[in-house]
Amino acid sequence: MDKQTMIENLNQDLAGELGAIIQYITYAAKASGPFRPQLVQFFMAEVPDEQAHAQFLANKIAALGGEPATEPRPVPSASNNRAMLEAVLAAERQATRDYAQRAEQAAEFGDKGLQLQLENMVMDESGHAQETERMLRDWPL
Repeated sequence: MDKQTMIENLNQDLAGELGAIIQYITYAAKASGPFRPQLVQFFMAEVPDEQAHAQFLANKIAALGGEPATEPRPVPSASNNRAMLEAVLAAERQATRDYAQRAEQAAEFGDKGLQLQLENMVMDESGHAQETERMLRDWPL
């Protein structure tokens, strides 16, 4: 794993985090129905974690000599609460896979601190996914 490839991969992750921030804020605004207050709270509570991940990634990219991404990953459109939760679940699962892979790459790259931080981010994202799965478990169709 060379430095340029690591920067490019981290920038893909940064684009994902920027997209996640937009996704959560947008979905909080669009939530409707009797569970709106709880959904707004759930979505907005995720923003600080995603923002912290984005800040870490941007700082690491800059420290490696790269230019942090400014374009977010596209946010899936969702027409109802269930679709929003399903899109969130898909994004959290993707982030978990991406960070697990990136942690392995960081180990190969020889950056133990980056590896450990990415492993912590795997834990964060998998926790978000598990919480979303629990919400969807008995969600009406």
